[in-house]
Amino acid sequence: MSDETTDKPKIAKRPHGLGRGLSALLGDVAREEPVAPAAAPSSKAVQNIEVSLIQPHPEQPRRHFDEGALQELADSIAKRGVIQPIIVRPHGGGFQIVAGERRWRAAQKAQLHRIPAIVRDFDEQETLEIALIENIQREDLNPIEEAEAYRKLIGDFQHTQDALGRIVGKSRSHIANLMRLLDLPASVQQQVMEQKISMGHARALIGVPDCEALARQVEEKGLSVRDTEQLVRRMKGGDNAAAPRRNGAASEPDADIAALEQHLADILGMKVDVRHEGHAGGTLTLRYSTLDQLDMLCQRLSGERI
Repeated sequence: MSDETTDKPKIAKRPHGLGRGLSALLGDVAREEPVAPAAAPSSKAVQNIEVSLIQPHPEQPRRHFDEGALQELADSIAKRGVIQPIIVRPHGGGFQIVAGERRWRAAQKAQLHRIPAIVRDFDEQETLEIALIENIQREDLNPIEEAEAYRKLIGDFQHTQDALGRIVGKSRSHIANLMRLLDLPASVQQQVMEQKISMGHARALIGVPDCEALARQVEEKGLSVRDTEQLVRRMKGGDNAAAPRRNGAASEPDADIAALEQHLADILGMKVDVRHEGHAGGTLTLRYSTLDQLDMLCQRLSGERI
């Protein structure tokens, strides 16, 4: 399904969790009508801007564009034009894309000389936030691109993971788990970007010696995530590493399990303990400190109104 066919429903029904800037921006797009190109940029109308005056943002979260899907969108644009304007900001005598680079690229393929756009005076931080949220909303980013965008916003603009989660409508643990993928070698990250291995495969490979060779093996043999996890356990501690823990024997804590425990604890307001034992399953323990906490938990589990 092309980018153009999904734009209008997403404007009419705004998803929950969007940052206020993008939510307001999408509302503006829904209300505004195309007009003839103006002599000077106006932030209150859709303008038809020359494609050659528009440049992509160098820090745009999305880096990978599927050529087949891009050509499909270009064919659609050649027949019907660009239905939803892109968002740009004034930059260096021309304009820089804030949201809509895929439409801009497809318009070039369709040999359009002008493209509808809305001009906004966003600063660098707002530009990156809106570009990230727009791509997440459309599910256009692969896990590596999304993780790099989070790292950029945290590193350059001092966002915390909690604050960033509120902006993009994601949990803190989701952001933390994605950013851990950036610890992988570049070649393995590329495999994830090209969908040769999944995010689940990649998470299992974090911290594994010679994980590049293992990632190639996963791709070549078509291993499942579970197969990959078992292979990693054998590599880390021999065949016995795959066996479940007995008699409370200690093992190295898993960062993903720890993040899940923290996420559940934040939701429930009580300590959560997860013990995963591979094929044998596992246990989930909830620790309450008062009868009121127990009563609240029972109401949540039974679906009663709290």
